[in-house]
Amino acid sequence: MTGLTARRLTPIETMDCTTEIALSGVAAVCDLTGALYLPDHDTLVVSDLHLEKGAAFARRGQLLPPYDTLATLTLLQSVLARYQPRTIISLGDNFHDRVGSALMPQAFREMIRSLAVGRDIIWINGNHDPDGICDLPGISLDEFTLAGLTFRHEPSLAHGRGEVAGHLHPAATVRRREKSVRRPCFATDGSRMVMPSFGVTTGGLDLRHKAFTGLFARTDLIAHLLGRDRIYSVRYGNLLA
Repeated sequence: MTGLTARRLTPIETMDCTTEIALSGVAAVCDLTGALYLPDHDTLVVSDLHLEKGAAFARRGQLLPPYDTLATLTLLQSVLARYQPRTIISLGDNFHDRVGSALMPQAFREMIRSLAVGRDIIWINGNHDPDGICDLPGISLDEFTLAGLTFRHEPSLAHGRGEVAGHLHPAATVRRREKSVRRPCFATDGSRMVMPSFGVTTGGLDLRHKAFTGLFARTDLIAHLLGRDRIYSVRYGNLLA
């Protein structure tokens, strides 16, 4: 994706395949894959993997291509190889349903064990997988705090500053030449962040949806859109309604 608008983009509206930001005073790197890296704490954060989604649908009699788990874990492997983090935080809905972790095929289980070697994994419990993980490395928690940041699955109006959450799968719409383009995005006002879904078969919710009401100071809100080969950072007021 090139040229999101017909006009010249300002510096705040166009970046490269990573974007460096400050989140409640903590340095962070938004990666084109949808992962967030905290360099001062050697921590990689991903959200809403929805592993075994195809298998979950198959158990309900709806057939989807069964390649989602392999594709998502392969993407995760590539990001881990790039950043080599000491800690991984996965922000909930790690699996698409309660039994996905227990029924995961052994080959995928071994992939996770391999990427966990020498690392700590923190699995945040989500609404799809509230019971945590089964026979996988790492620990399951409802929330986790690091460097003044609180990592949880669903954003909370009661929390505010320093929150990093998932669940809503934010996306934003901009104009590209004469067409509107909708892309997943990191949504942040510098105080709170809602992360895009990392899973390869998940959808997105437009940042202007009422579910985001009250979560951000809109004058400071920026959508860091995941383009094909770079990240585009667009102020909330410049997004299409």
